[in-house]
Amino acid sequence: MKKNFYIFAVLTFFVMMSFAAADFFSSMTKVDYVEGSKTLKFTTKLNTDHISNAIKIRPETAGFEAEVKKYVNKTVDVYVNGQPKNLTFTGSQVNGESVWVYFETSGVSDLNSLKIRNAILLETYPKQLNVVNVAYKGQMKTLNFLRGRETGEVNF
Repeated sequence: MKKNFYIFAVLTFFVMMSFAAADFFSSMTKVDYVEGSKTLKFTTKLNTDHISNAIKIRPETAGFEAEVKKYVNKTVDVYVNGQPKNLTFTGSQVNGESVWVYFETSGVSDLNSLKIRNAILLETYPKQLNVVNVAYKGQMKTLNFLRGRETGEVNF
């Protein structure tokens, strides 16, 4: 029994060390459908240092939010039922190691398909993983975006 515990402890140590040495780059986006306003609301969480490096401006700088807005408009496209939709940037918030970015698209009366191109940080960080969770009328669907797989689609 002690031998098994020892082997488990050593293996756990090596696994933990391999994670400590690896860089991990990710973003998380939640898309919520607001039926009353017929709007898709996007909330994206990014690492502060990663987005700062990508847009080449520090978060405490006055123009940070404007640069984040330009960056999101350049790296995210949304198609509802096959039709392109304009994104409206509604703000951002720096909270320590995270930057929260808010944007939306309106005029979504019904959602049969949602196609998203999410290239956030993929150019700057080749191993970046962008996860998008879409909530629509009680259903939840998840999309993963990687370099080379910047576009995904869900159907309802």
